[in-house]
Amino acid sequence: MDKEKYLISILGEQTLDGETDKIEVLTAGNFMKKKDHFYIGYKEYDDDNPATCYNNLIKVEGDRVTINRKGPMRSQLLLEKGRRHQCIYQTIAGDLNIGVFTKTLNNQLGAKGGRLEVSYTLDFNTDLVSENRFVIQIEEKHIEQ
Repeated sequence: MDKEKYLISILGEQTLDGETDKIEVLTAGNFMKKKDHFYIGYKEYDDDNPATCYNNLIKVEGDRVTINRKGPMRSQLLLEKGRRHQCIYQTIAGDLNIGVFTKTLNNQLGAKGGRLEVSYTLDFNTDLVSENRFVIQIEEKHIEQ
């Protein structure tokens, strides 16, 4: 039985020094609603080292999104519309404390999937590092019979 019952499409954009990089990912994963919260779970593999795997869990509750990434290096990102939070990023050189300000958060998730769009800035010592945006689309996999 296929445990990963949803297709998760992620489009990410990062603008740094006027240059925009885009990344697109299409993966299988899990999606569920529990009480008033939505959970999105999927695995992410390192292109440079395919044996390296990160487990991502995104919790969506109204205008607040928490992204937990577990693997060789961990991170937790807290995104809340109109608010700035301090978040920890683990790097090879050590932990970084980064400021995250969420500009927009558009949650259109429902019982069978939907769309989540977030734009935010990252800063280090209050100096702007990058402008970021991601769109996550979730839909049920169609089972072939």
